[in-house]
Amino acid sequence: MTDRVSGCRACGAVLVLLAAAACRPASEPAADDTAAREAADTAATLHADDTGEPSAAAAIAPERAVVAEKSLAYAEVGERLVHGHFVFPSDMVDPLPALIVIHEWWGLNDGVRAMADRLAAEGYIVLAIDLYGGRVAETPDAARKLMMEVLENPEAAEDNLRQAYRFVTETAGAPSVASFGWCFGGTWALNTALLFPKDLDAAVIYYGQVAADAEALRGLDLPILGHFGADDRSIPLAKVEGFRQALEAAGVEHEIRVYPGVGHAFANPSGQSFDAQAAKEAWELSLAFLNRHLVPPGARD
Repeated sequence: MTDRVSGCRACGAVLVLLAAAACRPASEPAADDTAAREAADTAATLHADDTGEPSAAAAIAPERAVVAEKSLAYAEVGERLVHGHFVFPSDMVDPLPALIVIHEWWGLNDGVRAMADRLAAEGYIVLAIDLYGGRVAETPDAARKLMMEVLENPEAAEDNLRQAYRFVTETAGAPSVASFGWCFGGTWALNTALLFPKDLDAAVIYYGQVAADAEALRGLDLPILGHFGADDRSIPLAKVEGFRQALEAAGVEHEIRVYPGVGHAFANPSGQSFDAQAAKEAWELSLAFLNRHLVPPGARD
């Protein structure tokens, strides 16, 4: 049930590091290298027998026609253009609320693109960003290497996200924006909230690593929705509870849903851990949450 909040050590001790980093002076290091490697190793262990093939979630057709640009330049990071998957409803007339969708540790693959299309069909402008510079992993070892590159250089990822936010607000004209991601992307969905604590309108986190540190979260002026599997070995429920308490102490609006009988990555666009019932429940809850916080009352269905 909802208990107002969120909480993938699989995706890393990453967010604990990066959430705190967001509150540090720019001169301080963003993340500890040892902890980053432990985060990547944990992810590799959980995904040891997994693949980057699209999951059943990606096979569900969008509810209405959408227009998609699979490789649209939205940023320039380190003097290199970054291309994302940009999609919106085919019947869009005026700018719609936007979602910045962040891929799991496999990268911006066809599964993530399919999920972006589904989200756009629900009435959103969607930019699925790329934190891996056009590369997509096919094996856990390759995914680990790509993930480590991001963990060791979070400033580039933050620059990427800042430009993504400017693209959807200034170029696409979105009146409101939410971040949305799974696992590694769930971690960065919360990091996006930390980057835009007063400007982002909502964040949806699917089993991303979270910090039980009220000071790191204080100042977030947006609602947070988190989805977690009760049997996820990478996120003890005590850690989720710690995050809930931190959000309460920080005065951040939040919801959390824990799904019984499922583990890590139960709703991922890629991989073999998909659980249809839990994913459906999480999807419906996410849509209701986004509709409530991004869509003006007069424009709601």
